[in-house]
Amino acid sequence: MITQLQTERLELRTVHPDDVDRMLEYRSHPDVTRWLLSTEVDPAAFRQAWAGVADDPDDASVAVLLDDHLVGTVSLDLVDGMGQPGMPRRTQGQLGYVFDPAYAGHGYATEAVAALVTHAVDTLGVRRVRAGCFADNLASVRVLEKVGFRREEYGVADSWHAELGWLDGCSYALLASGWIRPAGAVVTTRDR
Repeated sequence: MITQLQTERLELRTVHPDDVDRMLEYRSHPDVTRWLLSTEVDPAAFRQAWAGVADDPDDASVAVLLDDHLVGTVSLDLVDGMGQPGMPRRTQGQLGYVFDPAYAGHGYATEAVAALVTHAVDTLGVRRVRAGCFADNLASVRVLEKVGFRREEYGVADSWHAELGWLDGCSYALLASGWIRPAGAVVTTRDR
């Protein structure tokens, strides 16, 4: 069963094989690769990685569409948190997102991230969501903070970037129990 999420402006749905060329297009843009740990991507490996997402019960990643045009992706891997034996499984989500810079500045990433976090908390039962970014990636910092993530760590020169050297990194997280949904995070779910 494929779940589709609908926000006020966006559709979030499973990535289809024919989406990958479009994803590679903006994923390879210098304004995008500047903020990723992996600045180069092997198209065949990228295609193969996304091909398995729809069948992986621990991967809730989605394509983000605006008026039927793919503008980004939001990744959410469900993982086990740290704890003793018997702890509930799949209680934590690891979040990431990549958007076409041509669509920056309109709040699409914030809206999509809020929608997927809402789905993770309300439907998937995730109790904690984590995300990270380079400290100088102010757009990403704004997305996380607008959605309600709190900064848990600021690492000085903790992240190696092949083109920029050692950069500062930030770790963010939110707990479902204390999360206040941002305005506009109302999500409708449809099954296809």
